[in-house]
Amino acid sequence: MGLPGSQRSVQQLVEEFYLPLYRYAYRLAGSSGDAEDLTQEAFCKAQLQMTQLRDPKRAKAWLFSILRNAYLHRARSQRLHRQVPLDSVGDLPEPLPDPLPEVEPERLQQALNELDEVFRTPVILYYFEDFSYRDIAEQMDLPIGTVMSRLARAKAYLRTRLLQPGVEALAEGPRRANDGL
Repeated sequence: MGLPGSQRSVQQLVEEFYLPLYRYAYRLAGSSGDAEDLTQEAFCKAQLQMTQLRDPKRAKAWLFSILRNAYLHRARSQRLHRQVPLDSVGDLPEPLPDPLPEVEPERLQQALNELDEVFRTPVILYYFEDFSYRDIAEQMDLPIGTVMSRLARAKAYLRTRLLQPGVEALAEGPRRANDGL
């Protein structure tokens, strides 16, 4: 006896997208327990809303959107929406040292946690999940220019936070070498 259609579809989604969805949840929430909860919640909501997925090719973006909404709802209800003053960070990029030092993953996650969600989400989607500017703009319902601006400001903040003089080494840089952290 097999699973009913909806359960079989959700099982296929879990098998295909659990790891990228969990990584995204971990980067957003900052802890494995919260990431597991958010990932499970996203798949449960996906199962209930399976009829809304009209194009199976867009399943990944659909799941990421469900997870992001679950995270935002949780953050609002727990009042964990921290603000980081990014006004002190200049808009012009600073010259980068050659080569970039390595970053400890814990320090990178801590710096990401300090970013407000409107800056953290584009960084995670672009550098960790390989979403394009256009995909991020659609996901967050923003103009592409706003996404690019938020990425630039977030990168500048992370650069100043992680490349402080006298600080020991840093974690792996972003996946795209020409963008640098």
